[in-house]
Amino acid sequence: MIDIRLDEEQQLIADTVRAFAQEQIRPAAREADETGRIPSELIEQAWQLAFVQASIPERYGGQGGPTSAVTGTVIAEAMAEGDLAIAVHALSARLVVDPILHIGSEEQKSTVLPRYAGDSFVAGSAAILEPQWNFAPSRMRTVARRRAGGYEIEGLKTMVPLANEAPYMVVYAADERDGRPCAFLLEAGTPGLVVGERDHHLGLKGLETFEVRFKGCRVPESARLPGDALVAIRRARVAQSAMAVGVAKASLSYAIDYAKEREAFGTKIAQKQAIAFMLAEMAIEVDAARLLNWEAAWHLDQGEEGAREVAIARRYSADMAMMVTDNGIQVLGGHGFIRDHPVEMWARNARGFATFECLASV
Repeated sequence: MIDIRLDEEQQLIADTVRAFAQEQIRPAAREADETGRIPSELIEQAWQLAFVQASIPERYGGQGGPTSAVTGTVIAEAMAEGDLAIAVHALSARLVVDPILHIGSEEQKSTVLPRYAGDSFVAGSAAILEPQWNFAPSRMRTVARRRAGGYEIEGLKTMVPLANEAPYMVVYAADERDGRPCAFLLEAGTPGLVVGERDHHLGLKGLETFEVRFKGCRVPESARLPGDALVAIRRARVAQSAMAVGVAKASLSYAIDYAKEREAFGTKIAQKQAIAFMLAEMAIEVDAARLLNWEAAWHLDQGEEGAREVAIARRYSADMAMMVTDNGIQVLGGHGFIRDHPVEMWARNARGFATFECLASV
């Protein structure tokens, strides 16, 4: 029987992260969106919550906590409710740590995990999304070809987070032999790994993402993560879906508070049926997406493939986030269109969930 109720520890984590997101992340969100930069001291503060280090086994210098996907979704949602760009940056180490934990070799674990178990923030990065219509991990154009002693990676990736500062990057490519996704661990500065100019997007303006080209990029056999790359991709998709819920939840909460205060014709607009019904529909959608996401994470925690559940949660959450954040603007009326209120920023960020890949992991 599926039981996706949070236990006492998970609820404590949720409350802690939500408080941090509201008190520290939310106040910094607008400036990050305007300037395109996130204060390093804020990222260090988030690192001190130790959610990455807690998932690393003690033998690699971590705290040896559980690697629960459900707990990861709780963290991702609460952080993104503060701000999506800051959440992705602060949790970026998981883009490297989680794939290594779940599909990496012992050599990769002993080499990389201690680097992410320390007291200071270390960025992580993952390259999967490609500049093509209707992208899917099963149809990647970036290819890994067998060569003597290893592989040669050729291809182009886009929207690669923190490619300019992460010491490690997990790169996803199609195996030349069968076309299935495979994953490789690359160090910064690997010959043939070329980081291009910073991307400029409609949303996520505070997050530094880049186009990355792999041209004759030779890596040894030991760089390949031996496990199934789809395991890592599904965990990334669950995290991303959780962040979509977080962004939508932020817009919903703001719209409710605004509707309770705003008066029109002598009545709070929250008491007007059209607004009340819209807010109710938004709340239903947010809760439904959250439960779908928790169900998908629960299946992953049971060691199941969870492909169907993850796909449903991802699609539903992406559509839900766009609908809820658009309605958030509608509730505010003309005020929703100006930058004095954050609902327009959340709508811009939510628009990307239909195409985002591997911006987070659990």
